[in-house]
Amino acid sequence: MKYLCQVWFDGATLDSMTQEEKAELDTNSLDYDKDLVDSGHMIVAQALQPPKSAVTVRVRNGELSVTDGPFAETKEALGGFILIEAKDLNEAIRIASGIPLARLGAIEVRPIHEFGAQ
Repeated sequence: MKYLCQVWFDGATLDSMTQEEKAELDTNSLDYDKDLVDSGHMIVAQALQPPKSAVTVRVRNGELSVTDGPFAETKEALGGFILIEAKDLNEAIRIASGIPLARLGAIEVRPIHEFGAQ
């Protein structure tokens, strides 16, 4: 079964880190991604640009509205995602707990809805 691991964290936490701490986090994250590839759990992983680079798109009554930034004002923002394959939710949780950014923020694990699957 596929699970989306959404990586949420406060950008201020990263901003307060030294270059060495950021480099170590990057190395640990890439190493963990490689471990997931080697174990067959990785489907895809991507980091996202900061929330200030986002736009929010809505269509209401046929009218397009585009606003800068994310919809909600929160400290934590979606910083990236990892799409994994796991046998069940318990395995997905175990995999998510190994994501290095779980120590700085939160990982939301959500099953992928497969249309047409019974």
